[in-house]
Amino acid sequence: MKRTIWRLGAALGIVLALGGMTRSAVHPRAADIAAAVAAPGRSAENVKLDASRKPVELLSWLGLRRGMRVADMFGVNRYWAEILSPAVGPKGQVVVWSPTQFYRDKAAADFAAFQATRRNVSIVVSPFATPTLAPRSIDFMLINLDYHDVYWQSPKYGIARIEPGPWLQAIFAAMRPGATVGVVDHVGLPGDTRAIVEKLHRIDPAVVRADFERAGFVFDGESQLLRNSADDHSLLVFDPAIRGKTDRFAYRFKRPR
Repeated sequence: MKRTIWRLGAALGIVLALGGMTRSAVHPRAADIAAAVAAPGRSAENVKLDASRKPVELLSWLGLRRGMRVADMFGVNRYWAEILSPAVGPKGQVVVWSPTQFYRDKAAADFAAFQATRRNVSIVVSPFATPTLAPRSIDFMLINLDYHDVYWQSPKYGIARIEPGPWLQAIFAAMRPGATVGVVDHVGLPGDTRAIVEKLHRIDPAVVRADFERAGFVFDGESQLLRNSADDHSLLVFDPAIRGKTDRFAYRFKRPR
């Protein structure tokens, strides 16, 4: 209990510092997210990622609100679902999408155990190339550190080459008019996108913005929250020298009303 209270106080402290607000002026949205981040029951492994992912600040900036129907893409590791479930409240819903290729026995068993304790969480599993979310069903989507994989091929995981256009058309179709998509990814240098993804698991932010705008989304802002000027973009994101500390861009897109 003491640990939970301390984490909640720390999370709220971050919110206050961001906006220079008094405690009484904290936006309810940020307070809800801070409480979700501090809630008991989160896995210790996921809590360790908070320092680098800054979930309170990021989700507040993206505009997450209670009651939303949220899609957590590639979310079978449950990091975001642990936070999103209490943050959207009992009237909200969290839909986790996982590629079939990543939803194997252990992942499925672990997620089933998690889902049993979260009534507002469900999962959709379909092949990597064809995310199958119900049309116009989603208010808010997060694609965290995974969009670059749309350009990735992996015989090991059974992932063939796909084109970003059709993949994003499926995402666009799933979003309600006015809905938000947040994209966070590892910054890569300009060049051959597929080669850079294969070698480093990074992507040029300009490629991402162009892909989403081509699919019909409207660019709605960029946050510097996760940038790191010490990262020269030359290392594989899993390299111990940079893992968890990569330079990351955060983009917000809207589906037009």
